[in-house]
Amino acid sequence: MAKRFLANSRLFIAWAYVLFISLIGFFLCLLRPFNPGNNHLIARFYAWGGRPILGLKTHVEGREYLTGTTPRVVVANHQSNDDVFLLGDLLPYRTVVIGKSSLRWIPIFGQMFWLGGNVLINRQRGAGASNTIDQTARALNRERKSVWVFPEGTRSKGRGLLPFKRGAFMAAVEAQVPLVMICCSDYQSRGRQTLPVHIRVLEPISTTGLMRSDVPTLMADCHQAMQIAIAELNQLATASARDQ
Repeated sequence: MAKRFLANSRLFIAWAYVLFISLIGFFLCLLRPFNPGNNHLIARFYAWGGRPILGLKTHVEGREYLTGTTPRVVVANHQSNDDVFLLGDLLPYRTVVIGKSSLRWIPIFGQMFWLGGNVLINRQRGAGASNTIDQTARALNRERKSVWVFPEGTRSKGRGLLPFKRGAFMAAVEAQVPLVMICCSDYQSRGRQTLPVHIRVLEPISTTGLMRSDVPTLMADCHQAMQIAIAELNQLATASARDQ
């Protein structure tokens, strides 16, 4: 009972911290709306403060694949809202995030998210997918920004890697920019703990010369590569648990 109370208390404090940082971020975005550095800075504060509060630790491989300002599409597996603490400090500079349109209704955070230049989509509308690809390609090509997407489209809650939606891969091919995959071990299936969550950034995949007809194969190859990496990371996490 005491252990559960402590976990819930940590969770409450962590999200109160997110609200506080979001409020600061909102005013930052008001001062410099749509500045490409806003998301990079705010996401880092989420991670740097939130992880110690929750007692979460990460072990990251391949961070060097996220350096520089070359436009790219970054895709990552999405397990829970805690991803903001685990992955926030990996968000590259000049990167916007693709998020659900419902985020706009979250007080303070939603308005900050929009002012950060991020892309809000409505997956219930058929025309929305084409519009999102166009917005994403424009951010990649004209504005020279990178784009971060959770290609599963929803949280897996530790159920393994879910099927991908094609938007991120279509945008990467349209813009002819590299794809970078971020893989995170299944921390949700093990509950909250102080053991390191293992994260691996895979080597970028070039989309130069690919066409729309190549997107299904690209999606399948990326899904397989991420599944293999996540399985290896889960083994590392299990080994870490035995060593504790």
